Amino acid sequence: MKAAVATPEGEAPSLEGGGRLLVVRFERPHAVLSWAVINGGRRRARAVVWRQVRDDELVPGVDPVALLAASLGESSEETVGLLTSRDVSTFDDVRLASGALSARCVATVGLGNALAAGDEPGPLRSVGTINLLCQLSRPLSEGALVEAVALATEARTAALMEARVPSRRSLRVATGTGTDCIVVAAPEGPGGETYVGKHTRLGSLLGGAVREATARGVRRWLDERGIR
Repeated sequence: MKAAVATPEGEAPSLEGGGRLLVVRFERPHAVLSWAVINGGRRRARAVVWRQVRDDELVPGVDPVALLAASLGESSEETVGLLTSRDVSTFDDVRLASGALSARCVATVGLGNALAAGDEPGPLRSVGTINLLCQLSRPLSEGALVEAVALATEARTAALMEARVPSRRSLRVATGTGTDCIVVAAPEGPGGETYVGKHTRLGSLLGGAVREATARGVRRWLDERGIR
């Protein structure tokens, strides 16, 4: 049976850098898979950091990688770095557990750049993105890391479609934003899970945590704008 747990695995998210950095540190090194701005791909990491930016900081000619790297400083080698225009203090942190298994999602949700898969490409009209950290309690095989990214993406999209958020370009139901990023992290170690799909307990926990964290962020973003 799934149950919400108040204290997340590892350290709770902290706001640093004048409140413009959201930092989640791991108690031990994790295997991480993402397409993050800093240290995307398959990496070994000890932390994930969100850097909040203003619209005037990402004007044409500004290198987002350099901007974020400057904020991380010497700690960037084992840190996965994300950029967002969303106020990072609005994060949601959801953990679900079943016995010794747990899955956690830390999410920041902005929808100014909401799009549907298959929309025509084009320039950003408004900044706003969904950034998710999905942390699992068990080591994962290489294949399971990839499967976890797919499942987290599916859960994020389900939360948006349930809220019927429209695409800014086509007015179809949005399936994400044009600049989303998902980070999956699992502790390093032997005896990892081979699969983490919807027929597994760990996959069920992951999907539920991502869906709930994203849904909370979507509701907050819409409520702030009086859209609901």
